[in-house]
Amino acid sequence: FYEAIYRRIDMNKKTVLISGASRGIGRAAALAFAREQDNLIITCQKNKELLDQVKQEAEAEGSVCLAFAGDMGDFSFCQEVFAKAHRHGLYPDLVINNAGISYIGLLQDMSIDDWNNIINTNLSSVFSTCKLAIPDMIRNHSGSIINISSVWGVCGASCEVAYSATKGGINAFTKALAKELAPSGINVNAIACGVIDTDMNRCFSDEERQNIIEEIPAGRMGSPDEVASLALSISEGSNYLTGQIIVLDGGYI
Repeated sequence: FYEAIYRRIDMNKKTVLISGASRGIGRAAALAFAREQDNLIITCQKNKELLDQVKQEAEAEGSVCLAFAGDMGDFSFCQEVFAKAHRHGLYPDLVINNAGISYIGLLQDMSIDDWNNIINTNLSSVFSTCKLAIPDMIRNHSGSIINISSVWGVCGASCEVAYSATKGGINAFTKALAKELAPSGINVNAIACGVIDTDMNRCFSDEERQNIIEEIPAGRMGSPDEVASLALSISEGSNYLTGQIIVLDGGYI
C-alpha cells in the first residue's frame, strides 16, 4: 500500500495540509489545490463520509490525497496525522488552518466546556499543526502557512465573544509567527473572512440573512470558492508577503 502511494507522489508538486476540509471553505480549498494536482492531507472532526467524498473528488483530479477524521484540537491526533503522512512520504509545504466552530450566545450563558471546546478547535489546532509542520519547513528553508480567520477577529462581534477571541488570537499568532519564521524563508498569513455562505452561517433565518446581506457593500455573501482562490493565490505568490491579515469581506468592515 505504502509503495503504491510512493509511486504516485509527484515530488515536484507541493504537499498541502488542510484542516476542516469536509465542507465549506476547507472543501473548496482542497479541490482548488487538487486541480493543481498537488498532494493533499485533509482532515475533519466528525463527518468522515463527506471527507471521503472530497478525497475521491481530489483523486479524480489526479491528486494524491490522505484523509483523516478526528479532532485537530487534540495534539495527539495531530501527531498521528503527521506521523501517518510522513510514513506515506508526505511532508506539508503548505498548511491551511481552517478547522473551526462557532458559538452564538451571551458570554454569561456560555459553559466552561463550550469555551474550552471552541478554544481547542479554533486556536489550539493552529498551534498544533504549525508546531508539527515547522521543523520540516525550516529544513527546506521554505513553506507557507495560511490561517483562516474572520473579520470578527479584527473588530469583535456581540454574542460571539469566544469566537471573536479565537480569531483575534489567530491574527496575533499569525503576525508573531511570521516574524519568527521569515528568516527561514517561511511566510505566514491569515485570511480574515467576512460573511461566507457556508453551513456555519446557515443557522440564520432567511430574514436574518437578508439583513446581513444589506449591510455588506458588495450586496452578497462571499463564496467558499473565493476564499479558496485567494488561498491559492497567496500560496503561489511572493514569500515577501508575510505577517498579513488579508480581509476578504465585500467591504463589510
